Amino acid sequence: MIMMLLALAGHALAASAPKRAPASVAPAKKAEAKVEARVETPPSVAAVRVADWITASRDNGALPYAIIDKKDASLFLFDAKGKPLARVPVLIGIAEGDEATPGVGTKNLAEIGPAEKTTPAGRFLARYGFAAGKQKVLWVDYANSVALHPIPPTASKKERRRQRMLSPTPDDNRITFGCINVPSTFYSKSLRPLFQRKGGYVYVLPDTKPLEAVFPRVRVQGPPSAAQL
Repeated sequence: MIMMLLALAGHALAASAPKRAPASVAPAKKAEAKVEARVETPPSVAAVRVADWITASRDNGALPYAIIDKKDASLFLFDAKGKPLARVPVLIGIAEGDEATPGVGTKNLAEIGPAEKTTPAGRFLARYGFAAGKQKVLWVDYANSVALHPIPPTASKKERRRQRMLSPTPDDNRITFGCINVPSTFYSKSLRPLFQRKGGYVYVLPDTKPLEAVFPRVRVQGPPSAAQL
């Protein structure tokens, strides 16, 4: 599994990276076109452990799934049989933390405080449904209004979400209210075709809790051997 995960590095990111802008494009557009593609690193030990556990236990049933490594701001996509398909950068909640604040899903965005803007960790059965404005999104945690979708067109330009997504490191990828933003091309051509019919599982790795506290069954399997890494 580790070798297959490594093979994914940069695969979908290269497809979604901005192309060279023509000479007639405004300076702001030229600057955006020169955003440096993110330098991919090997998958984390936590991502490998969870991937191996899902494969060994078939925890996903017969559904496609994604593993989101919040610390690395990366998403790994798999089909229903566990075949790795893509790795892409993601944007996640501004605040560190692995639980949603009680009642946050019922608040308006303007009412959500900085410390409440977390992307909760855990195993979620994600399905498509409608959000505000009758827009269809992949709901990861519906009760807490956490969805997976491309960068919304209404996002403030001051947040520089596209630039953050394509930056060389994951250090600036915390910018959302808790939702998970992915590259639009990846979303429309890779993720949505897999999840739109029956949904799938999304495994969000923790950034503050121990991995075993969020995924207890991983402890039973144990860590990957040194040879695998």
